[in-house]
Amino acid sequence: MELHYTVAAQTDVGIAKQINQDSLTVKVANTPYGETAVAVICDGMGGLTQGEIASAVVVRAYEQWFLKELPLALGESGGSLDLTWLRERWETLANDCNTRILDYSKERRTTMGTTLTVLLLFAGSFYISHVGDCRVYQMTDYDNLLHMLTNDQTYVAREVALGHMTPEQAKNDARKNVLLQCIGTVRHVEPDFVSGQYQAGDSFLLCSDGFRHELLEREIYDYCHLALQDIEWCVAYRQDNSRLMNGQLKYLIEQNKSRMEKDNISAILLKVMDM
Repeated sequence: MELHYTVAAQTDVGIAKQINQDSLTVKVANTPYGETAVAVICDGMGGLTQGEIASAVVVRAYEQWFLKELPLALGESGGSLDLTWLRERWETLANDCNTRILDYSKERRTTMGTTLTVLLLFAGSFYISHVGDCRVYQMTDYDNLLHMLTNDQTYVAREVALGHMTPEQAKNDARKNVLLQCIGTVRHVEPDFVSGQYQAGDSFLLCSDGFRHELLEREIYDYCHLALQDIEWCVAYRQDNSRLMNGQLKYLIEQNKSRMEKDNISAILLKVMDM
């Protein structure tokens, strides 16, 4: 069974900020071993200067990795991916970006940083590298739930995990946006690495924290997965289906803005089909 991907991406400056510090990309490529897709979303630090530069640097680096390095790696391995190699390569890439941003900041006597969340889909396996508080969700037809595949690297998330704070307290805590690490502000970053399986019919959503603060999980599932179930999925309709998916993301972004979300708002949606 050959898997194919239809994708959509939207970003919005929101209602309060003058600059959109989020950066994102989503790419689908043909290989001799089937289609593969990558999605990257980075949230430049809102309280720091030039966060949009930091996020763009990281997105560009992972985009180039996908376009140039991944095809060579698949060719050398005969179409398989070594998890140890991928985790180490992505961590090296994150720290290369970290060094570049630190050096740039030092030269200009400023401070800048960004989160990083990257998702790779290939041959029924997903791979995620993650720094910060953007999220990746997986949605299936079986349980009508959002499955969060990443852990927020924030002060309040850590306190909840340790039992020092309830989720409701964390939601209203003034420190809810305090990150434990981000690219460009520490000497060394240690990305989380997650892998797992998926199948035809599944959907994946990557989003910045601005996309999810004002939405219910039920809303996200309904508009990003349930509403797509009755669409006819085939290669010939891929562009039309992508437009429909973009429409769903735009609607949810407008809902966030109408509910007075003040952050930049970004999301990437990927649908998996055996077209």
